[in-house]
Amino acid sequence: MIIEGKALKYGDNVDTDLILPGKYLTLTDPQELASHAMEGLDPEFNAKIKDFGILVVGRNFGCGSSREHAPLALKHAGVKCVLAESFARIFFRNAVCVGLPVLECQGISSQTSEGDLLVVNLAEGQVENRTRNVTFKAKPLPDFFLKILKLGGLMPYIDSQLRED
Repeated sequence: MIIEGKALKYGDNVDTDLILPGKYLTLTDPQELASHAMEGLDPEFNAKIKDFGILVVGRNFGCGSSREHAPLALKHAGVKCVLAESFARIFFRNAVCVGLPVLECQGISSQTSEGDLLVVNLAEGQVENRTRNVTFKAKPLPDFFLKILKLGGLMPYIDSQLRED
């Protein structure tokens, strides 16, 4: 899977309450959730992400409560991929389960500026910053995570496995 987009940057310790404030946890429609993505941090996020596509963030992205709503809101807001120095483990797993590509990539936040053009190769765990002509080696994802992402999330993956049996 190859993902291309421009970097939209945020810092360290962006928690799930900033990604999707708790008052929206009663919503079930993914598009409604998306309309409130990053509202706690950047009220202009939904307008920006359409022109960017790839989040570049610092350490500990998705810390806080273990809500699937946060990565679901990002995915449906138009985030194509999240590149972080590190993720909170439960956010990372939830993102894969909802079909939001995530890669841990050391040095990405310090060597990428907002608006840089990025090309992400999920299968190889490689991130190319075409604006700066720099390539990063991300922590590769296991093959079954790539299959889950390719199919759009854990539920479509399970459906495909059941149809094979």
